[in-house]
Amino acid sequence: MTTVTVHMPDEVLAVMRNEPEGFGREMRLAAAINWYHRGIISQEIAAQVAGLDRTDFLLALASRSADSFVVDFDDLQRELRHD
Repeated sequence: MTTVTVHMPDEVLAVMRNEPEGFGREMRLAAAINWYHRGIISQEIAAQVAGLDRTDFLLALASRSADSFVVDFDDLQRELRHD
């Protein structure tokens, strides 16, 4: 596994009311949700990025009122025309 170091002003952790480890977990989840919703990574990879299994990733999406499934409507229309 690759380690990434992020320098963050102390004020950010104070505002977020989080310790560095918890803040790191929150950043990983936020990145995973963002990349998943943008269609850059799959649900499975997003769960790995977040450090969760797929079920817990889906629960995290639900707790944030985020869509669990990303649909590319152009792809969907192409598939529907080929039935």
